[in-house]
Amino acid sequence: MRLLRLSAAAVNQTPLDWDGNEANIRSAIALARTQGASLLCLPELCVSGYGCEDAFHSPAVCQRAAESLLALLPDTEGMVVSFGLPAMVGGAVFNMAALAVDGRLVGMVGKQNLAGDGVHYEPRWFAPWLDDVRSEADVAGQRVPAGDYIFDVGGVRIGFEICEDAWVGRRPGADLARHGVDVILNPSASHFSFGKQSIRRRFVLEGSRAFGVAYVYANLLGNEAGRCIYDGGTIIASAGAVLAEGDRFSYQLAKVTAAEADIDLCRVHRARTISARVDLSADPAAVIKTPFDWPVHLPSRIQAPQSLQAWNLRGPDQAPQRLAKSDWEHGPALKEEEFSRAVSLGLFDYMRKSRSNGFVISLSGGADSSATAALCGLALKMAAAELGEEGLRERLSYVPDMRESPGLAEITRRLVTTVYQATRNSGEVTLNAARAVAAELGAAFHYFDVDGVVEGYKEIVAQALGRPLSWQGDDIALQNIQARARAPGVWMLANVLGSLLLSTSNRSEAAVGYATMDGDTSGGLCPIAGIDKAFLRGWLTWMETLGPAGFGPLPGLKFVNEQQPTAELRPREAMQTDEDDLMPYDILDAIERAAIRDKQPPQDCLDLIAAAFPQHDRDQLLTWVRRFFTLFSRNQWKRERYAPSFHLDDENLDPKTWCRFPILSGGFARELRELK
Repeated sequence: MRLLRLSAAAVNQTPLDWDGNEANIRSAIALARTQGASLLCLPELCVSGYGCEDAFHSPAVCQRAAESLLALLPDTEGMVVSFGLPAMVGGAVFNMAALAVDGRLVGMVGKQNLAGDGVHYEPRWFAPWLDDVRSEADVAGQRVPAGDYIFDVGGVRIGFEICEDAWVGRRPGADLARHGVDVILNPSASHFSFGKQSIRRRFVLEGSRAFGVAYVYANLLGNEAGRCIYDGGTIIASAGAVLAEGDRFSYQLAKVTAAEADIDLCRVHRARTISARVDLSADPAAVIKTPFDWPVHLPSRIQAPQSLQAWNLRGPDQAPQRLAKSDWEHGPALKEEEFSRAVSLGLFDYMRKSRSNGFVISLSGGADSSATAALCGLALKMAAAELGEEGLRERLSYVPDMRESPGLAEITRRLVTTVYQATRNSGEVTLNAARAVAAELGAAFHYFDVDGVVEGYKEIVAQALGRPLSWQGDDIALQNIQARARAPGVWMLANVLGSLLLSTSNRSEAAVGYATMDGDTSGGLCPIAGIDKAFLRGWLTWMETLGPAGFGPLPGLKFVNEQQPTAELRPREAMQTDEDDLMPYDILDAIERAAIRDKQPPQDCLDLIAAAFPQHDRDQLLTWVRRFFTLFSRNQWKRERYAPSFHLDDENLDPKTWCRFPILSGGFARELRELK
């Protein structure tokens, strides 16, 4: 038995924040040292940040990253540590993992498979490293081996699969195993999406089993660059069993997970499974040997590894239930839990990294704005639960007088500001709901009467046209002016407070353009634009009755959940509802998934929807399918102008990261004419 104490780090980095990134990496190394780890895997591109975008093309960025790497080497004394950074080799930029051993940089390995789908754009910035190619890199004046290398560190062979390398059909790990690698390190920058951790867990487990190795998976943490949220989720596995898995969605800047792996046992498994395919003719130049005295470890505890079959997502017929804080990952409300924790962490990091003094929400008393406000409250509550109130004040110390805030209630009141903006078409139901939500959260609440502003604009336009405006002839314009009249005042309040104004449009509305540009779309960030309205309404009910494990419900949301969603822009006697204007939200979302996610044409969408919703007349479904495709193609310009949003799944409509569509198009005219 030969035990190695292995560790994986999750760090909350920021693109091009050299000082902050170095500090977080140092914290991770120190944490690994205190846990007795001999080897630490840090995430992909952790030195520079993963989201540097076109700044990766700048030679100065590679130079800065190299200087940071060299500055961090002394921290690795007595340890083996892998770093992620961009590096220029032969005039091209590569995504590299650098291995440091006992304070010395011994070599670098290039990422072979670049992520170029969805939110990823790596082929724009990096060149893929090719199999069996080896060269040298200039690291701030130091020549270092760079390429397709294996490292023999004190008799233990170490290899790399860098993020996407493990997601492809032909994984580098197979070649590494044939060359006798004992430990595979996977430095990743794997963004959050619903249910994704189970996929990561599977490829880590399967890699450790099939390759007969100890497998160490590291990941980024938090809202790194604005749109993508990283959940951490470090994993250490050995020979097909999970040894340790780190907490996800942490508010710490660095988290480390450590476990002992029996290297001799890995070799036994490898001998059983791939002994006939060991490559004895491997080029000795492909192996970089370096001395290192691995500490002798005795088992610190009886490990209870989890097999691949032990991890399952909830079944479709399992009802939500209240769970202990530590059990939420294995409960029936996984999507609701992940949504709560991912968006809350994303909001918290966006606020502090943009140096905003809090959030401002135009709180209408409806589902969207209430969900946005609830997520802001959750962000502070979750941060305080992990960091403590003093730690929370320290993290937000840039906010004026934050250190003098006596507790979480006062911090929330200062950082979360809500505004109800009324016109003559607003009602007591929504006002009472808005007051109840603000009171439940402990947020500041203001009432703005903007009816006079609306009437002023109507009079100006009526004079210009030489006729009065009417609901019969000017319906959309009269609705839009109310939404737009609400923007200047709440923008001004956000400016005065130095806070971040949040837009409150959801993905279902974005799909069909059911939003007023420069009105309810106003804001610097739209945290719910990546989620559909049907899920959001269900989440609000769950929040009212159960809530995230360890944090509980928000009963005040019942005043929101009792209503039918309404824009409340027509006269009260019109009894306006969103679904009357559009279609039932469950049908809208089903059409959206078929048409946009799955790229089905109108006729196939109609057939799918008719099969899924047999209770509706086919002629009515045809009307709704026509309406969806017409409105989707007509409103691409709106989606181009929406505030940044968070990526949550593969149904995103954000044209800047996921779903591109022409602003001007034929609008499916022929396809809609041919609908049967």
